[in-house]
Amino acid sequence: MALSFSSPEQVGFCGDDIIEEINRDPGFGQYFTDHMAVADWDPEAGWHSDRIVPYAPFSMDPSAAVFHYGQEIFEGLKAYKRADGSIWLFRPRNNAIRFMNSARRLALPELPEADFIKSVTALVTLDARWVPGADEQSLYLRPFMVASEDFIGVRPSKKAMYCCFASPVGAYFKSGVQPVDIWVTKTYSRVGADGTGAAKCGGNYAASLMPQEVAYQNGCSQVLFVDAATHTLVEELGGMNFFLVTAAGELVTPELNGNILPGVTRDSLLALAPSMDLTPVERSVSLDEVLEGLAGGAVREVFACGTAAVITPIGSLRAEDGEHAAPGDHEVTLRLRQRLLDIQYGRVDDPFDWTQKVC
Repeated sequence: MALSFSSPEQVGFCGDDIIEEINRDPGFGQYFTDHMAVADWDPEAGWHSDRIVPYAPFSMDPSAAVFHYGQEIFEGLKAYKRADGSIWLFRPRNNAIRFMNSARRLALPELPEADFIKSVTALVTLDARWVPGADEQSLYLRPFMVASEDFIGVRPSKKAMYCCFASPVGAYFKSGVQPVDIWVTKTYSRVGADGTGAAKCGGNYAASLMPQEVAYQNGCSQVLFVDAATHTLVEELGGMNFFLVTAAGELVTPELNGNILPGVTRDSLLALAPSMDLTPVERSVSLDEVLEGLAGGAVREVFACGTAAVITPIGSLRAEDGEHAAPGDHEVTLRLRQRLLDIQYGRVDDPFDWTQKVC
């Protein structure tokens, strides 16, 4: 039976003046809206008890499976306020499908696409006054699922809980749209072959945190991982996909090989490329190709992308052997970024039918 995520009678708790103050400078992931969408699952009833409730802490048993075996997944998408005050989502179906694929890989129950989108749209509609409207601001949505059975034992949980909450956000990087320096690690791996790399689950991100600290120690904002088997092929950053722009006019990104998250922004840029006189290419990319290309001019620009940060130009790749600066002025990167944002905020036509009106 389809879930409804019906709204409660109460409209909200924070006053409009408080929300207005928060949205002047929301930062990223620091404030949360009044409500959250929740549903439960068990083998007998399936998905049930869907509701929208006040945003509040959960009460879970210490033996809940998620605490011990990391059986959880999550998503990230945004709601955008347009100039006319309407609120839109960007490609929510892609997030719903990826959420289902992640659930399958983590042995969690799949939340149907329609129910995923209903939970998101119901929450955005109810908390619409939280959607900020300044340049590059949005309402970040965080759907997630955890194994909730009270049981100590290594097997898939027989109970799960789904939740979606929201947070008004500004730019992901405090510096704004500025080139960032990226640390390249061959010492640590994000995932292994045939692992959970293509799923959006917390374990992948947990594995990236210590290498990220190494990146910080070397004056970098993020870490770039290569494959665990050969340490020669570029895969992705700790939380973003990797692209390079070649002198031949190609927009190149590592192919989806099971280790790399199929990013919604990644897919969108590949689709946008031909209209911007770029040839989209998905293939294996060696680290040597990137570094030698930067030095010789074959690679003109490199950048990272994801829902949170949109597109971030990379100024240099740093490694144990030194710094490898990008020779270009990031002109293509910034044009791609602007085109994507213009579609998301409704400033240009959406030829792909990617955007969906909420209210």
